[in-house]
Amino acid sequence: MQPGTQSGSAPHHLDVLAVAERWVQSGRKAAIATVVETWGSAPRPVGSHLVIDSEGNFEGSVSGGCVEGSVVSEALDAITSGRATMLEFGVADETAWRVGLSCGGRIRVYVEPVTDAA
Repeated sequence: MQPGTQSGSAPHHLDVLAVAERWVQSGRKAAIATVVETWGSAPRPVGSHLVIDSEGNFEGSVSGGCVEGSVVSEALDAITSGRATMLEFGVADETAWRVGLSCGGRIRVYVEPVTDAA
């Protein structure tokens, strides 16, 4: 199976976006986190998504480990405030070891609340 795909078919990020759409259409508040830049070694490529609801449930992946825990926390804040935020994680950051990005790279993740467009 190719990275970023499920069952050898559609890219995984499309599945995550479909989950976000279903959640919002069913009345759940949600946010989407997207990897927008990487430098060096990074666990997930640009375009990877994580969808989070207001209860802390999530689908997808932007990094793994404690980085995702931090992204989920920021997503909950974005859902509450209605404001997007840009996050950056890397080994140059003193929190890199604490959030688990010790692979030598850096990632930038954009977190935005999702609203029902209908």
